Amino acid sequence: MKTTNQWNEVDSVYIRKKLNEYNLTKIPEEVKHAVKNVSSILRNDEGDIVGGITGNINWYCLHIDFLWVDESLRGKGFGRELIKNIEEIAKENKCRIIQLDTFSFQAPDFYVACGYKIVGVIENHPTDSMNQYYLAKKLL
Repeated sequence: MKTTNQWNEVDSVYIRKKLNEYNLTKIPEEVKHAVKNVSSILRNDEGDIVGGITGNINWYCLHIDFLWVDESLRGKGFGRELIKNIEEIAKENKCRIIQLDTFSFQAPDFYVACGYKIVGVIENHPTDSMNQYYLAKKLL
């Protein structure tokens, strides 16, 4: 046996494939479906992207990857609009839950105000004065 400590894409894809194969042996058939990437994009009148939310759906769970609104537009309801849009996409795809993570310097209070519950916290990350929050919202 030999261990190597060097990332490469082929090995990474192989490890992901093998873990996915194992996971599929443990998950009931009614939960299995292809991963689906989703997004809702906010554009200004010129067609420039000024905000958006992206995520993926797997096992009837939508995971929000990124939510961003241009600083000049924050506090005007566009973030809530994007959240509502992605929640509708989740419901259309029969998701039971939405999950995400955010940092204390980002938007944990925003998500809580949108009905998300903090389900975990990593304190003092990425610095001693910051925390990382894990949040979820049940849809059914």
